[in-house]
Amino acid sequence: MSDPVGLIGGAGGLNPIRPVGPGQADNPAGGGQAPSFRDVLMGRLNEVNALQQDATRAIEDLQTGRRDDVEGVLIATQQADAAFRMLLQVRNKMVDAYDELRQIRV
Repeated sequence: MSDPVGLIGGAGGLNPIRPVGPGQADNPAGGGQAPSFRDVLMGRLNEVNALQQDATRAIEDLQTGRRDDVEGVLIATQQADAAFRMLLQVRNKMVDAYDELRQIRV
């Protein structure tokens, strides 16, 4: 299965974290500061949202007759679904980690 959200690299490892968001530029030399977890997460949320909006638009275009390629609509819908499911799993892991941290006694 491919990674619609872009978190997993082709070699089975994680992709290097790229700055995501307005005003941030790629800096492969490593001279800048790495993006925060929040920035990366918000960027991925925006990507999933864009995929879902594209799928909705494709479905509406198919229903109104402005589009006639059913295969393209199915692909857009499946990409949006896979991206959402992956994002949901990331959220579940974050909630599990938070619950585990809450149970630590100090």
